[in-house]
Amino acid sequence: MYKILIADDEMIERMVLRKKLIDNFGDRCEIRVAENGREVVEKFKQFGADLLILDIEMPGMNGLDAAQEIRHMGSDCSIIFLTAFNEFDYARKAISVHALEYLLKPCDDKELVLSVEEAIRVRKLHEGSSKMEAFEDAELRKSSTADAILKYIEGHFADELSVQVMAEKFAYSEVYFCRLFKQHFGESFVSFLTDYRIGKAVELLQTTKMSVKDIGRSVGYEDSNYFTKVFKRVMKVIPSEFRAQNQ
Repeated sequence: MYKILIADDEMIERMVLRKKLIDNFGDRCEIRVAENGREVVEKFKQFGADLLILDIEMPGMNGLDAAQEIRHMGSDCSIIFLTAFNEFDYARKAISVHALEYLLKPCDDKELVLSVEEAIRVRKLHEGSSKMEAFEDAELRKSSTADAILKYIEGHFADELSVQVMAEKFAYSEVYFCRLFKQHFGESFVSFLTDYRIGKAVELLQTTKMSVKDIGRSVGYEDSNYFTKVFKRVMKVIPSEFRAQNQ
C-alpha cells in the first residue's frame, strides 16, 4: 500500500484532508495523521511514508523543519506543503527540500488530487532505482518530461495533435498535462503548437516554392482557409502577402 502521512495542527483541517484522500485514494493508500512536525518525524521513523502532506505553520516544529529532518534521514519520499501564507521565503525553502508541490489553503480539491496522483506516479517511476537516484530525480524528471514533450511536438507537429492525444501519450490526465505544460513552456499547449506550426510555415514560405495549400497541410492544417485565417491572426498578414513581402 502507498503510505501517506498528513500533518496539520488544526483538527478539522486534518480530518477534512484525510477524508478527501480516503474518498479518492482509500483503496490504494494507507493514510495516517499527525498534529505537528515533531509527531510527523516520530511517525515517519515508526511507519515510514511515501508521501508527506504538511501544513507549514505548526507549533513547535513546523512542516518545513520536519521535512528537512526527514530529508536528512536520506528519505526520497514526495512532499506536498500546504499553507495559508503566500510567502516567497516559504516557497524557496520548499524547493530546498525538493518538495513536489506547494499549495495555498484552502487548496482546490482537483489540485490536491492531481498533486497526489503525481506523487504516486513519481514513486512508480522510482521503483528499481537507487536511493540517491530517487532523491535527485524529482527536478530532473520534470526537465526530462519537458524535453520529451518538445521532441514529440517537433516530430509530430503536422499530425492531429491535441491535449487529449498528448496526455495519453505521456500517461497524464488532461488537466495535469495542461498544468505541467504551462509550467514549463509559459503558455498553453494549443498556443504553443499554433506558434510552432506557423513558425514552420514561415520557413517554408521563405525557402520553398510550395503552394500555400501544401504548406498548410505540411504543418498540420488540412483546411487551407483555416490555415490562412490562423496565419493572419499570428503574423498579421495572409501567407501569400507574407511571401511577397519577404522574397
